[in-house]
Amino acid sequence: MAMRPPKEDIDETRLRVGEPKTHAVGVPGVMHAMEISWQQMGVKRSVETLLRVNQKDGFDCPGCAWPEEDKRHIAEFCENGAKAVAEEATLRRVTPEFFAQHSLADLAEHDDWWLGQQGRLTEPMVLDEGATHYRPIGWEAALDLIADALRELDNPDEAIFYTSGRTSNEAAFLYQLLVRGVGTNNLPDCSNMCHESSGSALTETLGIGKGTVTIEDIHAADLLIVAGQNPGTNHPRMLSALEKAKHRGAKIIAVNPLPEAGLLRFENPQTPRGVLLGGTAMADEFVQIRLGGDQALFQAIGKHLLEAEARDGGVVDQGFVADHTSGYDDYRAAVARLEWADLETATGIDEAELRRIAELVRASSATIVCWAMGLTQHKHSVPTLREVVNMLLLQGNMGREGAGVCPVRGHSNVQGDRTMGIYEKPAAEFLDALDREFSFASPRAHGYDTVEAIRAMRDCKARFFMAMGGNFISATPDTAVVEAGMREVDLTVQVSTKLNRSHVVTGRRAVILPVLGRTDRDRRGDSEQRVTVEDSMGAVHTSRGRLAPPSEDMLSEVAIIARLCSRLFTDDSAPRADWAGLEANYAGIRTHIEHVIPGFDDFEKRVAKGRTLMLPNGPRDGRQFATVDGKARFTVNPLEYPQIPDGCLLLQTLRSHDQYNTTIYGKDDRYRGIYDGRRVVLVNADDIRELGFGDGEIVDLVSQWDGPEGRQERRAEAFRIVTYSTPRGNAAAYYPETNVLVPLDSVADVSGTPTSKAVVVRLERRR
Repeated sequence: MAMRPPKEDIDETRLRVGEPKTHAVGVPGVMHAMEISWQQMGVKRSVETLLRVNQKDGFDCPGCAWPEEDKRHIAEFCENGAKAVAEEATLRRVTPEFFAQHSLADLAEHDDWWLGQQGRLTEPMVLDEGATHYRPIGWEAALDLIADALRELDNPDEAIFYTSGRTSNEAAFLYQLLVRGVGTNNLPDCSNMCHESSGSALTETLGIGKGTVTIEDIHAADLLIVAGQNPGTNHPRMLSALEKAKHRGAKIIAVNPLPEAGLLRFENPQTPRGVLLGGTAMADEFVQIRLGGDQALFQAIGKHLLEAEARDGGVVDQGFVADHTSGYDDYRAAVARLEWADLETATGIDEAELRRIAELVRASSATIVCWAMGLTQHKHSVPTLREVVNMLLLQGNMGREGAGVCPVRGHSNVQGDRTMGIYEKPAAEFLDALDREFSFASPRAHGYDTVEAIRAMRDCKARFFMAMGGNFISATPDTAVVEAGMREVDLTVQVSTKLNRSHVVTGRRAVILPVLGRTDRDRRGDSEQRVTVEDSMGAVHTSRGRLAPPSEDMLSEVAIIARLCSRLFTDDSAPRADWAGLEANYAGIRTHIEHVIPGFDDFEKRVAKGRTLMLPNGPRDGRQFATVDGKARFTVNPLEYPQIPDGCLLLQTLRSHDQYNTTIYGKDDRYRGIYDGRRVVLVNADDIRELGFGDGEIVDLVSQWDGPEGRQERRAEAFRIVTYSTPRGNAAAYYPETNVLVPLDSVADVSGTPTSKAVVVRLERRR
C-alpha cells in the first residue's frame, strides 16, 4: 500500500549538511527511486508502471526529453524519471472533501512540497469571487463558465494561455488552434524561461531553433563538451549515452561553476561495471568557470584554433567554411582583437588552461556541445550560444556524424509544443497553413511571452488566464510581482494533474480542471487513444497510458480543449472542424497536423506501426541552413560577462536532486550533501570569510538590480550558508524559493529569458 501524504511542511531546522558525492546513481539511486515509488504507488503498481516507462508500447516518461535508443532496456527509466512517474501515478487523491477541509488561506500557508504530496486531483473545482474555499462544479458547468468568460472579454488580447512542456502534440496543436480562434497569439510557455535563448541563437546562425544531433551522434562523438548542465540530476539517462561514448574513446569536457557528481563518475546500475567495479570516470577535464563566463570560453577556444590555423594550417575546415558559411572573415578579425587577459578575467581560468582545453577541441575529429540553463539564463545568453556555433563551424562540426549542437531540453514535450505552434511569434507560413486547413483568419500580431504576460497582468491588461499544465506561479521570476498580477485577473483556469502553488494564488474567480496524465488510460468512446511527443533530438513517437484514471469521468487535455472549441466556434468566421470527432479519435488531429506542419507526412500511418518519426533537420540532414543568406553564419559578438559589485555575490538558481522543475519530490540533494531541507546558499569559503560570515550562519538573500527606475531590492529570508566549491564571487541556491530575487525586467537580450543564473545578491544577517 502507498503511504499517506505528509501532515507537515519541510522543517528547515532539521537541515543537515554532509560531504558532496563524487559519483552519481549506483545502488543508492535505485533504492531511492524505489522508496519514493513505493510510498506513492505501492509495490505492485510501482513494478507494473515502471516497466512501461519509455517502452514502445508504453508511455513516455513525464520527466525529461532525453531520447531513447531504438533497442530499449527492460528498465528504460532513471531515478528522477521513476520519481516523476510516482508523482503522477500516485494512489493519493485530492477530493472535494479535501477542499472542504482546507481553505484557500490554509493551503497558501503550505510549501510547494506539501502541496504536491497530497495526490491527484479528481473533480473540477471552482473558487467563487470572495469565497474562502473551492467547491465542486460539474464538467459542463465549468466549461460553460470558461467559455462565457472568454466571450465577455472586450479584446481577445485580454486573454493569456500558458502551456507547460508536458502537453502532448495533439493537445498542443488543438490548444494553439483554440487560442488563435479566440483571436490572440498570447501563448507564453515554459520555453520562454529556459531554451528561448537557444532557439534565438540557433535560428539566426543555423536556420533551425533545435539541436542538430541524434542519440547515435552522441555515441559517435570524439569530444563532448557539456556546459551549464547537470545531467546526473536533470537528465540522468544522458549519463548512459555519455558512458557509451566514453567506452568508444570519446573525451568529455565538463564546464560548470559547480562540480556535479554525474560528470565526475557514473555508476550505471544496469551494468556489472557500474554495480561492482566502481563505474566509469566521466569528465576528462572539469572547467570550473565563473557564472556568465561561457561566452569568453568559447571565444578563447576559437581564438586558439585560429592562431593555430595561421601558424600550422589544417585546423579550420576551409572547404566547409567556403561552401557552407558566411561571415568568417569578420569573425576571424574580431577574435584576433580579443585580449587573453580579458578572457581570463571573464572565465576565471588562466590562459594556459584555456589553451589546454582548446587543444582538446583542436585534436577532435567530431565535436558536440551540449548545454542547458547554465548557458541560457544570462543577459548575454544569445551571444554566448552564437559563440558555441562559431567554434563548431570552424572545424566543420555540423551535418556530419558525431558533431553538432545539442541543447538538452527539460520537460518531455517542450520541443514538440513549439513544433505544434505554441509560440507567441508564429511564422506567417504556419499561420497561412492553419488558415487554409480550418477556414478562418488567424491573428497576425505577435502575442505575449512569459515576461510580457506577467507585465500585462501587473498592469491590469489581462482579465483571463489559462494554464495547460505547469505551475506558473512557482516557475516564473519575481514571485511577488507575479502573485500580485495574478490576483488582478478576473478568471484563472488551471488544467492540472496535481495540486500546486498556482491553485492557491488565483484570480478573483478560479477553476481547477483535473486532467489525465501520461500514465492514465485515455478511453474515448470504445477505443483507447494514444498521443505523440517529440524528444530533444526531433524524434516523434507515441505514448499510451494504461492505469485506471483517478476518477471515472476525468477528461484528457484534448477533450477539454475540443469541448471549449465546440462552445466558442459557432459562426462562419471561426475555425471549422469536427470537434466531437477530434475528441473521439485523436487520429483526426494528427491528420490536421500532417496538413499544416512540414515533416509529418503519413503521420498516422507511421505512428500506428510503432515507428519513430524523425523530423526534418536541414543542418543535420544535408548541411542546409534556412538563414537569411542560406548559409551557416559566423557572428561577431563583443565580449560580455557579469560585473559583481563589491560586497556582493552572483547567484544562480538551480534544482535539488529531489526536484524536477517546480515539482519537489523530497527534502534531499544528496549529490551536494544537503539533507532534510532546501533553504541553503552555497558559497565559496573565501567569500564567506571575506564577507564576515561563518559556515552555517542563517542569512537573508537580498538581490539588487539597477533598472530604468533606479536601484531595486528583493529579499528571500532565512537561508543557511553552506561552504561549497564554487568560483570566487559566485553562489547558488534552489528555486522556486529564490525566484522572488529575480527581477522581472532582468532578461536576456533578444530572447527575453529571465536571467536566473545571474542574480546580484548580498548576504544580510537575520534581524
